[in-house]
Amino acid sequence: MDNQNLEVFQKTKGLFALLLIILSVFLVALTISTAVGIQNKIKEGRYIGQEMKAKNTITVSGKGEIYTKPDLALVTFSVKNEAKQVSEAMKENAKKMNAVISFMKKQGIKEKDLKTTAFRIYPRYEWRKVETEIYPYPPGKRILVGFEVTQSLQVKIRALAKIGAIIQGATDAGANQVGNLSFTIDKQDEFKAKAREEAIKKAKDKAKEIASQLGVHLVKITNFSESGVVPRYYGYKEMRAPTASGEENPQIETGENKIEVTVSITYEID
Repeated sequence: MDNQNLEVFQKTKGLFALLLIILSVFLVALTISTAVGIQNKIKEGRYIGQEMKAKNTITVSGKGEIYTKPDLALVTFSVKNEAKQVSEAMKENAKKMNAVISFMKKQGIKEKDLKTTAFRIYPRYEWRKVETEIYPYPPGKRILVGFEVTQSLQVKIRALAKIGAIIQGATDAGANQVGNLSFTIDKQDEFKAKAREEAIKKAKDKAKEIASQLGVHLVKITNFSESGVVPRYYGYKEMRAPTASGEENPQIETGENKIEVTVSITYEID
């Protein structure tokens, strides 16, 4: 074999060896990847099997109730008047409502506790019979007779002992409609926390009692939910505030509010 053929043979042999090395590395990598994939599938199968396995649980509920006196009253005062011209109706309405607002401020009620909730202007019509001999006889026609203006003011009263006097003074100032009186608690978070604490304690005690009766053990809490109830009024307290003339203002009963929280707790058992 001459030198040229020998050189070609050696280069070919070198390329062949390099290809063998690359192929070996590829086969090793493929083997490792396949092994890891199989192992992951086995773990995944075990995990899925565990997830599908039903866990033994019990769910209990508890309710907490806190009774407390309200510290805030909400009441709506309205001025409603009529006039032939809309400008006249608005002028008279503004005069009376401004007097109501001025009275509220003199009672120590801050601007943040005064809120206009409605302002409405309605045309007023009357149905009048029309006499005519033309056939067919029309039954009548609608005639514009004036305008009605209504403005409503929501007031937050924090000094509950003054409710009767404030209602009396507002009507004296020009309010001719009073409604939507309600009593609430300005800051309820503290009372809700106490009601929740009571509800959770009742639920836990119930869970322990049931577990003892069933002969099982409580492992851990797996779920928790909470719901609340709008405060309701229980009991009444009469409030009277005599006027300067010795007459009594409207009697207002504040009662008590009930703040209620219900919780549901799920336990894993064994």
